[in-house]
Amino acid sequence: MAASEGPLKGVKVLDLSRILAGPTCTQLLGDLGASVIKIENPATGGDDTRQWGPPYVEDAEGNRSDLSAYFMSSNRNKKSVALDIASPEGQAEVRRLASHADILIENFKPGGLAKYGLDYATLSRELPSLVYCSISGYGQTGPNASKPGYDLMAQGYGGIMSLTGDPEGTPMKVGVGIADVMCGMYACVGILAALRHRDLTGEGQQIDLALVDSQVAWLINEGVNYLTSGNVPQRRGNGHPNIVPYEVYATRDGHVILAVGNDSQFRRFCGFIEKPELSDDPRFSTNPARLESRDALNAVLRPALKALDTDEVIAGLESLKVPVGPVRTLDQVFASDQVAARQMQITMQAAPGKVQLIGNPLNLSRTPVTYRSAPPACGADTQAVLNAENPFED
Repeated sequence: MAASEGPLKGVKVLDLSRILAGPTCTQLLGDLGASVIKIENPATGGDDTRQWGPPYVEDAEGNRSDLSAYFMSSNRNKKSVALDIASPEGQAEVRRLASHADILIENFKPGGLAKYGLDYATLSRELPSLVYCSISGYGQTGPNASKPGYDLMAQGYGGIMSLTGDPEGTPMKVGVGIADVMCGMYACVGILAALRHRDLTGEGQQIDLALVDSQVAWLINEGVNYLTSGNVPQRRGNGHPNIVPYEVYATRDGHVILAVGNDSQFRRFCGFIEKPELSDDPRFSTNPARLESRDALNAVLRPALKALDTDEVIAGLESLKVPVGPVRTLDQVFASDQVAARQMQITMQAAPGKVQLIGNPLNLSRTPVTYRSAPPACGADTQAVLNAENPFED
């Protein structure tokens, strides 16, 4: 296999999903070389996120396109086919495309595709090797299966909002649609596992994935903290539930992130702020003790760090191998030499003009990701795909 083809070259994906979770998954598969056909409803102008702006890409004359920044974040390396799946003709075309596909991914309400004959039970009888991934708010089973699900609701129902935000403030969502994104990543893992099974046995299967389930799964240490202790975790702002000091501290001219992971780092840190006695104080000498005395320790650390400049703290602690870092705004992030070196900002040519996108973080030494096509206009590939004998050919 040539390195430029990608590890999933030849894998064919029929994408009936929209918004963020499903498109995140299929973009990742596309970046890895899979051929992805995205089905969009022409009556609504396509994927809902095409209207989630501004900002939008504009053409050379300043006319707004249907490429919102939100849509572009998760829809490169795909062909867009506009089909009305409520019509018999649209349903027949989707079934035809599915007959060529290895994977179908959808995020309709459970049972929502049955009336079109595009549900897993129906298609699996015709296409027993098809890997069929269903994403929904609460899953295909359970008392909440019929309820709609969005990222914000998943963050609330699944508990992450109860852990996020200022201790004295209101519950807070994460700043991006992280429940959707993580669900999309779980979907990608599940699909690749199901493909492995299909390749070994010829047998397809359905992947039933819920936004809420995936959000509960990534409660990680706080979830298991509760299951182990029975104590409901409280919001700590930027504080860590199991490590102290591990949070954001104000400096004279900004903020720094301090992440002291062990006692030897803590001793070096105390030397830097010219308070070596803290590391010998039994209240602070070990991490369990610092957890018990979090407030007392922070009462000393906050004024000490507030008296120093951000750059001074970062340079000093980095020289002592104490984990420390800045809090950057997005203009600083994308202007950084690190982002440039890691190719985390890319430029692609879309129909209206050049667009700036976030790169894929996977670096595979033999089969790297590829950026073959920019996010498409709604229906841009309809005729080419529907008229093709092999619709998934690039």
